[in-house]
Amino acid sequence: MKVEFRKVPNVPKEFKVCVNSVNFLGTFSRISNKLVRIDSQITGIHPIECYKCGKDLTLNIDEKHVFTVSDGVFDSLNEREGEIIIELDNHIVNFEDILNSELESISSEYHTCEDCNTNDEFVDIEI
Repeated sequence: MKVEFRKVPNVPKEFKVCVNSVNFLGTFSRISNKLVRIDSQITGIHPIECYKCGKDLTLNIDEKHVFTVSDGVFDSLNEREGEIIIELDNHIVNFEDILNSELESISSEYHTCEDCNTNDEFVDIEI
């Protein structure tokens, strides 16, 4: 789902995007001429790998996020602690891109499988 920045309403509007088996849903609305707020929840099952042994795992995701989307460069003087800021360069709010970015962030974390959690024989190998 894509929305032109100038067409984002002042009143919260619902959205829902599904990528594979992960749902991204919530509301979005304009909070100023250059900013949009997205109140969202990400739920579903996401495939990941154990960072020690490479075994395929699935992660149950149930997270709430508030995003601030800026049409252009965000003025960091207005930044509040803990905000997730997304800067646009094409004037299009692309909900699938936002979800894919969050999934990549989740995948890049250090996840371990049950075997690696309980067995100290596995050793991290640095290349």
